[in-house]
Amino acid sequence: MPLSRRALLGVAALTPLPAMAATTGSFDAFLAGVRTEARAHGIAAATLDHALRGLRPNQKVIDLDHHQPEFQLTWDQYRSRIVSDARVQRGREFYAANRAVMGKVVARYGVPAGIVMGIWGLESDYGRATGGFNVIEALATLSWEGRRAAFFRSELMDALRILDHGDIGFAQMTGSYAGAMGQTQFMPDSFLKYAVDWSGTGRRDIWGDLGCVFASTANYLAREGWQAGLPWGQRVIPPAGLNPYMIGREHRRPPAEWARMGVRGADGRPLRAGGAAALLLPGGESESGEAYLVYHPNFQAIRRYNPSDFYCICVGLIGDLVTA
Repeated sequence: MPLSRRALLGVAALTPLPAMAATTGSFDAFLAGVRTEARAHGIAAATLDHALRGLRPNQKVIDLDHHQPEFQLTWDQYRSRIVSDARVQRGREFYAANRAVMGKVVARYGVPAGIVMGIWGLESDYGRATGGFNVIEALATLSWEGRRAAFFRSELMDALRILDHGDIGFAQMTGSYAGAMGQTQFMPDSFLKYAVDWSGTGRRDIWGDLGCVFASTANYLAREGWQAGLPWGQRVIPPAGLNPYMIGREHRRPPAEWARMGVRGADGRPLRAGGAAALLLPGGESESGEAYLVYHPNFQAIRRYNPSDFYCICVGLIGDLVTA
């Protein structure tokens, strides 16, 4: 799963929860209800037999859900970890190896290769860390356990639909403890909305088919508002004494207006044209002072994938470096 906006530093003290107290019978009753609901939605009995037979709750899933550490990273710490030399180099190698299929995906969806590469790199380190949990088991566990039962039960039904369609087998349907799947970590609901059968096999294989991985990710962004021909953003240098009330995603202006106010590209080039842009200082004024001009609607499309500004800026930075 992607790192949260203020992720990965300083584990908070947490009181361990007791081991699962629910009885086997209560979980069996839960599964019986899932089967009844799924059959009402038209999911085949054979699919349910295969997916639900012998299923048991996974204590590790519950522990991870309840014991998520409270981490705190500054922007400088987050960026240095995420936009690492090693990640960028791997991205360049993968981009070079897959440039042909990526070019076709870009032509169809209008989303730049760099943005797809950035999401792929952040979500799974280019397919190297997709999660080893069985998605049906994880979602059933979280739905039964009850803390966010309605959300996870809905995702469980969607996962069963995916199995019923034949996109992936039960044993191969792996992901994070929370049910995010494949190389760019789609939840089942997002899979049903956006996943693409790029290779024409009849299967939307975001686990093993890179064409499906790239196309599904690009389709997600395109349908969430990505506008071809506009940038995601750029690093800038704001003028001294800029009114702090002008900073933030809600304060969008044409790039030409920012330029008239003294904002300039950190690389010495003019501000990128097009759309409306907002000025972000992800680390605030207390850190390195890095500033970014982020462009609407494309930055917002990335935020639909993950609503962390840290994440979205790093997607753009990795993408720019990988495809330069």
